[in-house]
Amino acid sequence: MPALRHFTVAALAAFAVSGCATMTAGSYAQRGVDFAQYHTYNWGPPDALPTGDPRLDANPFFEDHFEGAVEQQLARRGFGLVQENPDLIVHWHANVTQRLQVHGVEGNCTGEQDCQPRASDYDSGTLVIDVLDARTRKVVWRGWSQDVMNGVITNQDRLQQHVENAVRRMFVEFPGT
Repeated sequence: MPALRHFTVAALAAFAVSGCATMTAGSYAQRGVDFAQYHTYNWGPPDALPTGDPRLDANPFFEDHFEGAVEQQLARRGFGLVQENPDLIVHWHANVTQRLQVHGVEGNCTGEQDCQPRASDYDSGTLVIDVLDARTRKVVWRGWSQDVMNGVITNQDRLQQHVENAVRRMFVEFPGT
């Protein structure tokens, strides 16, 4: 019985840690859209919404890191950045939200131990990229990524690595690749 208890505690601990430590990313392509017809893109108007974190809003490098990573992924797939008459319009939004993680009780509780669950807060960052058909203004592809941002926003090297990794993971299933 003790072995089962230790396994259960270890599994719950691993689940609790992984619940807030793993980047999730994905994408969606509009059905029936022939991406072979697209060759060029340009950036859409900037998002007027704040990110939800003044450290990111005031960071002059974040937008450069993000747009550079997107441009790199599109260039790898043969898309060219143009100023006039693009086939696609790229628009993005970033958001940082403070979240709460509740951790269960670890081990056996006895009358002398604190058997209360613990809670911790963390910053969760979400990036969304929308790619629109420039002619119809309809979204033809959307990519998203979410990850824990604690200690990332204030460290330029870690921020750049997180942004590049998030964008790369979003573009894994970009149509036509």
